[in-house]
Amino acid sequence: MSFLLREAEKLICAFIFAGMTVLGFVNVVVRYATSYSLASTEEILTNGFLLLTVFGAAVAARKGDHLAVTLIYEMVPQPLHKAILIFATLMSAVLLALSAKYTFDLVQSQMKSGVRSYALQIPAWYYSFALPIGFAFILLRHLQYSLDCWRTLCAEGKAHA
Repeated sequence: MSFLLREAEKLICAFIFAGMTVLGFVNVVVRYATSYSLASTEEILTNGFLLLTVFGAAVAARKGDHLAVTLIYEMVPQPLHKAILIFATLMSAVLLALSAKYTFDLVQSQMKSGVRSYALQIPAWYYSFALPIGFAFILLRHLQYSLDCWRTLCAEGKAHA
């Protein structure tokens, strides 16, 4: 169970990517075999890319692989590193929490309005329901990474003392 919790976003990304690969392949085979295309695959693949991006961002957040500007961090004395880490973590957490909240509001709005997708004519929230979950994953993984960084800074501080 701990494996699933630790690697959940990686498994979700793998599942989405595999499904998108199979769907794209089937569409190509059908197009060449029949001269027709499965028009709905574009809709599914586009939304799959969106989900893959959000859950992939959670994978990157856990490893600290997001783009970062470290110029100021590297220029200031080491005692200020903790303050910068706290500030950056708080700002990121606020942004990610708001993203989760607003995508949750989007899903609720889509459910209430009954808006449907353009190709398959299914409820649009089917595609959007995982977005707030994805942003929550990014927030969780970013906080985990920040905690690891905090522990490293504390260990470095003790080593210098």
